[in-house]
Amino acid sequence: METMTQWITSINDVLWTYILIIMLLGCAVWFTIKTRFVQFRMLGEMLRLLGESTSKGEGKEHHISSFQAFMVSLASRVGTGNLAGVATAITGGGPGAVFWMWLIALLGSSSAFIESTLAQLYKVHGKTSYIGGPAYYMKKGLKQSWMGVLFAILIIFTFAFAFNTVQSNTICAAFEQAFQVDNTWMGIILTVLTLMIIFGGIQRIAKVSSIIVPVMALGYILLALVIVGMNFTQIPAVFKLIVSSAFGWEQALGGGIGAALMQGIKRGLFSNEAGMGSAPNVAATADVTHPVKQGLIQALGVFSDTLVICTCTAFIILFSGVPLGGEINGVQLTQMALDTQIGSGGSTFVAIAILFFAFSSVIGNYYYGEANLRYITHNKLIMTIFRLTTGAMVMFGALASLDLVWSLADVCMALMTICNLIAIVLLGKYAFRLLEDYREQKRQGIKEPTFTKDKMKDIQQDIECW
Repeated sequence: METMTQWITSINDVLWTYILIIMLLGCAVWFTIKTRFVQFRMLGEMLRLLGESTSKGEGKEHHISSFQAFMVSLASRVGTGNLAGVATAITGGGPGAVFWMWLIALLGSSSAFIESTLAQLYKVHGKTSYIGGPAYYMKKGLKQSWMGVLFAILIIFTFAFAFNTVQSNTICAAFEQAFQVDNTWMGIILTVLTLMIIFGGIQRIAKVSSIIVPVMALGYILLALVIVGMNFTQIPAVFKLIVSSAFGWEQALGGGIGAALMQGIKRGLFSNEAGMGSAPNVAATADVTHPVKQGLIQALGVFSDTLVICTCTAFIILFSGVPLGGEINGVQLTQMALDTQIGSGGSTFVAIAILFFAFSSVIGNYYYGEANLRYITHNKLIMTIFRLTTGAMVMFGALASLDLVWSLADVCMALMTICNLIAIVLLGKYAFRLLEDYREQKRQGIKEPTFTKDKMKDIQQDIECW
């Protein structure tokens, strides 16, 4: 295990130091400028659209609503990245890592807008709902079927396998800290629950996520706000600590800025998934009148995740004064921080919260894998093997080390993100045209803009559902 961890870590150093940081920030800035700061200018429209319900169309398709699509993708975003990932970022990069998490969220939400708008544009009809995502816009938009297959394989390994090991590892660590539950038994319980739900399909996943996610997120945010209120006088000092750690002379001389930057962007990407290519898979399933609508809603998800929930966790840790030397890491650091604020019940609360946060992520992660496996094959035997393997990886995560599961996740995440960013840069011009069409209809006083494929005659033959 140690040799595997070291080998994977060396690959991560190359990918994240020389490739991913440049690509992520470059694309985020480019899309922000080209969309004229869509993530800020249209925030009110995002909130309005979220309330729209599913269209009641005829036929056998049972499309999910914008809200349900938002919740399924949020189920994957809101998880260990918020409670364990933030702690890992602060431990590895210092408080300054939080600043870079904010920055990648603010700028990266434009990337989330582009990829989800493209997913809507190139979606296709499935048996019971729309389907789509990066694999589909690579095939139909770029005319590169091989690239679509490559991405599908990468997202299967990243989400259904690697990310789910992180989720189960975090749940087990939290329950071990709070209740001294053996990791093996906890892993078995999680594996059985996972298999019971994933055999139910997207409708069940959407239903479960739309119930669990708001409840667990609200509970955690309320607790965090109470703690912020209890430490109100410390807020200026915490902000100063975060900013000074991100840009301070001490950090610059010690190479700390690089560590903070890398950790902040890595853990920020794991948490909000902006530009990674995951959220578009669910965004494509929503029934909307214009592709831009779902692009806006998915951009809102980035704000919800990083700027609200991740910030809450960071504040809890930094308020507490717990040691950040690395001896205690991940979710157990968050538990210790809460213990200092609300007593011994903090660990218990986090353990229960992380169970819901992380398990909803397992469900959402599985769907990303399934949607992309169906892009490659519809063989029932292969699908069954995939579901059983997903359960097995949940069990593996329960038994593996924290360093191994996070390093594996980082490698898979990097490869997948590189593939998707190349595609959305090449296809971004169509998302820009769609945004301009949407804005023009709003300027004309049209409350609910609509789109038909004859508005894009140059690619009309590649568009199926409009």
